[in-house]
This record gives sequence, C-alpha cells and structure tokens, in this order.
Amino acid sequence: MVFSTNPLSLSVPEPAFESWLRDSGYLEIVDEQTTNLDRNSSSSSDHHTSTTSSTTTSASTSTTNTTPTIITRSFFLFVFSHLTTIFSLITLNPFAKLTTDDFSGDTPSWTVGFIGACDSYSFPSSSSQARLRVHENVKRYARNYATLFFLFFACSLYQMPVSLLGLISGLALWDLFRLCSDRWKLELYPTLRQSLVRFAQCATAVILYCSNVQIATFCAIAVSYAVMIMHASLRKLSPSKQPVRADGNKRSTSSHF
Repeated sequence: MVFSTNPLSLSVPEPAFESWLRDSGYLEIVDEQTTNLDRNSSSSSDHHTSTTSSTTTSASTSTTNTTPTIITRSFFLFVFSHLTTIFSLITLNPFAKLTTDDFSGDTPSWTVGFIGACDSYSFPSSSSQARLRVHENVKRYARNYATLFFLFFACSLYQMPVSLLGLISGLALWDLFRLCSDRWKLELYPTLRQSLVRFAQCATAVILYCSNVQIATFCAIAVSYAVMIMHASLRKLSPSKQPVRADGNKRSTSSHF
C-alpha cells in the first residue's frame, strides 16, 4: 500500500532543529538526564551485585568463587564500555557541525564558561553522549580552542629556536619583497613580478623546511587536538543562556522528565 504525502506535514531541517534545541536548553537537559540515568543504573547494579554476593556467601561456602567472578565480569564490562567510548572519540570528526559563524561571536569566559566548576566534568556514558558533547562544545568554544592552538604553537616555537628563526626569516623575506615591489614599481612588470613571487615562495618553503617549522606546527596541532577532544568530551553541556518561554518568563532547565 502506498500512502500519499500529507500536505500539512512539516519538514524541519536538521540545523534548524538543533538550533531550536540549543536555544530552548534541551541539549543540556538531554546530557544531564543521560548522565543521571547512567549513574543510577551503575548504583543499582553495584547494589544488586553486593546483595547477590552476600546472599550467596551466607548460603553456602561452596560458592566462594562467585564473588570474584562477578567482580571480574563487572570490571571487564566497565573497561569495555569505556574503551568503546574512547574509540568512538578517535574516529569522530569534531568539526562536522562547525561553521564560520561560530568564530564570529564573543569568546566565552575562560573561567566560568570554558573551564567551569569541578562538577562540570564527567565521563560520557555512551558514544552518542560523547558525540553530542564534542559537537556542541566545539561549536561553543571554537574561539577558545583556536586560542589554545596559537598558544601551543608559540610554546613549540619557544622550545625550538631554530623554527622560530626560520619563521621570522620567512616573514622578513616577504616583507622585503613587498618593499622592493613598492620601490621599483614591479606592478608595471607583471612577468618579472610573477617570477619573483615564485622565487620567494620556493625560498620560503626551503627556509621553513630546513628550520623544521612543520614539526612545531604538527606538535601544536596534535596537542591542541588532544586537549580539545578530551575537554569537549568530558565537559558537561551547560546552558549558554537561560531559555525563555513563550509568555516571556525564564524557564528553568533543571526540570526532570
């Protein structure tokens, strides 16, 4: 049987739906409820395991090996679930939902917004929660992560003076080319100017390669990427702004389902 299309049905694009979830504060509620459910299930499982172990021990001495078996099984399940989440973070593209508009706003506060309090961090209970946190936190703290990259890059150059000297030499070469172009009016000779540009590009590439600037860049990218993934996955979603209801009153996001 083929159903005809309902002309009254609405099709909301995914970016618009996510924007509505973000503005209404439901993303934070979903993340909080997922963490609470995982914590409650873990507590119930531990209580059930301890109760079963106590009953088994008091019932018969022949089942003394049950408790180590249960503990070992719970330990391996715990480790396997965490390894699955970590592996999903390795294969995840954190920039999938990042746009240029995320860099146009104000930089979030480093203390209250980016770092937060001690209870602002928790290990994601599943791969889906880790994906939700990473995508949302990368969008929110894009300017903070970019600042950290430049900070790590500056530290890498400080640890590698030769790379710093090579980078300065490359910038000085292009500044010298600009001065010579303005003085000798090279724009009147496009062929000569294009040849000098190609020569300057080759010279800059040789200088940067010989001074190992690529190693400093790679180190900065690797460290900043690791810090970004770790922070974005562990940082709980906090309300970027308090949502407002249709009647104009602010709605609390601490309600439970």
